[in-house]
Amino acid sequence: MTAPHTTPTRIDPDAGIPDLFRRLTDDSKRLVSDEVRLAKLEINESVRAGARGALWLALAFGIAVVGMVGLTIFSVTAIGRLAAGHIWVGAIVTGVVELGLAALLVKKGIGAFGKPSYSLEQTRESLKDTRSWVAHSRAD
Repeated sequence: MTAPHTTPTRIDPDAGIPDLFRRLTDDSKRLVSDEVRLAKLEINESVRAGARGALWLALAFGIAVVGMVGLTIFSVTAIGRLAAGHIWVGAIVTGVVELGLAALLVKKGIGAFGKPSYSLEQTRESLKDTRSWVAHSRAD
């Protein structure tokens, strides 16, 4: 995010020190409020992206539970019949497959949480711009 366009401030050579301090205080307040506003915007974006990841994870879990109950019963029975009536073989095979599918869904949900950046890059970049602006102002 770039710094907003501002017009150069014309300094009255006859302005007193109290006026200059007042202007400096006003500019500092405005700058701090802009930085706080930027930080809030970045936090809101990150929270929304995190909420979307949580929603995908919850949907995956809910669908998996409902679907896997029916599929589990069917798979255990079908594999057990194929294994000469040994239902325990069907239960083991079905359980391993279900754990693999669950791992894939968890990985997708965790990946969605990993996408947003929680380090406030735009705020840090803006603070660097502010620091260079302050250093440049001192040099003038």
